[in-house]
Amino acid sequence: MSHIFDFFFSQYSNYQTLDVVLEIVAVIFGFLSVWFSRKNNILVFPTGMVSTCIFVYLLLKWELLGDMMINAYYFIMSVYGWYFWTRKGDANKETPISRTTLKEKKISIAIFLATIVFVFIVYKSFDKWNSWVAYVDTITTAIFFVGMWLMAKRKIENWIYWIIGDVISIPLYFYKGFTFTSFQYLGFTIIAILGYLAWKKSLNNNLATA
Repeated sequence: MSHIFDFFFSQYSNYQTLDVVLEIVAVIFGFLSVWFSRKNNILVFPTGMVSTCIFVYLLLKWELLGDMMINAYYFIMSVYGWYFWTRKGDANKETPISRTTLKEKKISIAIFLATIVFVFIVYKSFDKWNSWVAYVDTITTAIFFVGMWLMAKRKIENWIYWIIGDVISIPLYFYKGFTFTSFQYLGFTIIAILGYLAWKKSLNNNLATA
């Protein structure tokens, strides 16, 4: 049993206790945020903002620039999403769940490509473009940037991006030595699948009653 524990958590022996506690708190609020997103509940944003603020601090300290930028972007998009979700779609209801339009698909592609270029420039500037992890970080950052933008717009396709990015992040964060965060992304993957199914059911119901 001790061998299993050491395999998953031995790297934390070199971390400050405060950092470990902060990571756990950030993971808890991250789970809450994704759970509220699955429920189509606006609390997705304040809980997410707590999680991302903590991760921005930790990731900056650990010099994981791509991951830090993802969380900083999450925070900004949470503010936008909080506003967008509460903005009235018409006189009687909030902005509904919907599918992406052709224009939004083009914007998604533009965000994806622009993010790759931006992260590459940042990594090169800080001389971090020196391992395969940087390549994967760049791709996952772009995937999550698009996913967060679509979630803020209340587009059902956001879950597809979350699922892809989460699956990649599970082994990636474990390799980086952040077991709790790796477990978080495992949970995120499951919740994202459930979230997609729940939003699809809600969308179909809305279309049926329209």
